[in-house]
Amino acid sequence: MQHFKRYCKTLQLKSDPELVQEYKRLHAAGNAWPEVTQGMKDVGIVDMEIYIAGTTLFMIMDTEENFDHEKAMARLENLPRQAEWEESVARFQKTSMSSSASEKWRLIERIYKMDQREEEQADKGYIERTSRFKV
Repeated sequence: MQHFKRYCKTLQLKSDPELVQEYKRLHAAGNAWPEVTQGMKDVGIVDMEIYIAGTTLFMIMDTEENFDHEKAMARLENLPRQAEWEESVARFQKTSMSSSASEKWRLIERIYKMDQREEEQADKGYIERTSRFKV
């Protein structure tokens, strides 16, 4: 059985329907900058999904089991094109133009998980198992 960590984050977009549509287009299949995607993989992020409801973004970020969130986010900020990407998407987000990804995206706490046996903390990641579904 393989384990990984899961982090969930949220971010608010500006309340402008045109900006929201453009933000969605920038994140559509094939539009994310390959250097940014590769940078995320290089720091230990193995999968990421972003969902939207109105102007609220919800991110699910799965990482290697030994992932250190604080260290990885600091490393990510210095990788090629990451700062440029953050600057380019900042105009859509309710954040400062100079904010890094780790300053924009807020970790959120999980308050319920089916069959959870022990407490976990958002900043440490939630341990998940890949073979949790019965077939």
